[in-house]
Amino acid sequence: MTDMKIINFNDVKPVEMVPGIFRHTLVFTNDVMMVYFDLRKDAELPMHSHPHTQMGYIVKGKLEFQIYNKKYILKSGDSYLAPSNIEHGAKVIEDCIVIDIFNPARDDYK
Repeated sequence: MTDMKIINFNDVKPVEMVPGIFRHTLVFTNDVMMVYFDLRKDAELPMHSHPHTQMGYIVKGKLEFQIYNKKYILKSGDSYLAPSNIEHGAKVIEDCIVIDIFNPARDDYK
């Protein structure tokens, strides 16, 4: 890579994916993508799957994460892994900030 790519959060327009769930796509290559999520209390991310491996870190707040037919309460400081093609979803218990990494990068989030 010959050029440095710097993205300032204030320059990223949020996308409301479903009511109360806002995505801010940050820096990415074809191989990896970083996304900042602003999740509002009581919002629900429906169960879904995708071919991308997803790992995340809860910066603040609390949510119920469902994967493998189990529910987990995740809070500030917790991280998680959703392997490729595994169904998962979430219910937001408290306003949350979450940083997710996707591999490969998601074309639908660019």
